[in-house]
Amino acid sequence: MAIVNWGILGAAKFAKEHMAPAIQAATGARLYGLASNGRTPPADFAPYQPDLKTYDSYEALLADPAIDAVYIPLPNHMHVEWSLKALDAGKHVLCEKPIAMQADEIDALIAKRDETGLLAAEAYMIVHHPQWQRAKHLLQDGAIGKLIHVDGHFSYDNSTDTDNIRNRSETGGGGIPDIGVYTYGSTRWMTEQEPREITYADIDFENEVDVLARVSARFDGFSAHWVNSMRMNAYQEMRFVGDKGVLRLTAPFNPLVYGPAEVLVHQDNGGIRKESFPGVNHYIEQVQNFCAAISDPASYAWTLENARGTQAMIDAVFAKARL
Repeated sequence: MAIVNWGILGAAKFAKEHMAPAIQAATGARLYGLASNGRTPPADFAPYQPDLKTYDSYEALLADPAIDAVYIPLPNHMHVEWSLKALDAGKHVLCEKPIAMQADEIDALIAKRDETGLLAAEAYMIVHHPQWQRAKHLLQDGAIGKLIHVDGHFSYDNSTDTDNIRNRSETGGGGIPDIGVYTYGSTRWMTEQEPREITYADIDFENEVDVLARVSARFDGFSAHWVNSMRMNAYQEMRFVGDKGVLRLTAPFNPLVYGPAEVLVHQDNGGIRKESFPGVNHYIEQVQNFCAAISDPASYAWTLENARGTQAMIDAVFAKARL
């Protein structure tokens, strides 16, 4: 497989701490260039790639023919604009979630992807982790019988970080765009179903940004409830409850930080089966799978259509809360 040269648009903290080292560590990938806004020195990325090429503008990076793919960690409200510009420049695109602020904005990305034949995707890393792949296999294989209910929780507290883009409405901040995408999207991905109805949405706002959301929905054959917050103690878990057992992921979203990656099946006879996946970095897995999918886009696990489905659900949650 040919080496894919990656450029990063914006020297975000997340890019520096997670995606830059993942790109450099991934098989088939090389961290080649960075376009910085000047607030984060390019030198901060030197430990991952001492020969990193830097650009004084995003446009300059996109104009470099040596760049094959770009990773976009810009604030949420800039995702669609720069994803389209990157595709127009002939670059494959991996853009941070949420890739858009409204579901219908993703239609333009789908059209541009199809027009150019390039690979464009939302950076939804969890589906690349063997923890989630195994959980989906167990669910579909009937390990817990018929699915009855899903519970999801993902929270952290960034109340003191007032300058964080997640706490600013003008940059598309909020807990649901940041972490609701995981509780909602993982439910959709595991079950391959869309919600029939958002039955309940109770959202607390601060400065026009959602900071605590309690949401319920009905799917065909099962119900679901999720809690997401940027004002609670750090906690995460996904639970799939069936008529023959319970499937739990105890560190489903960032296991290398929060805890060990495990899948537990609580069976109706009282027994517990546990499978562990130590040391797997889902960011590296994501980059490797993206590079491999450039020649076989159908093999990529999280398409723009997948992202659109989750964003449509987010749109419906906010609409329900406004009723």
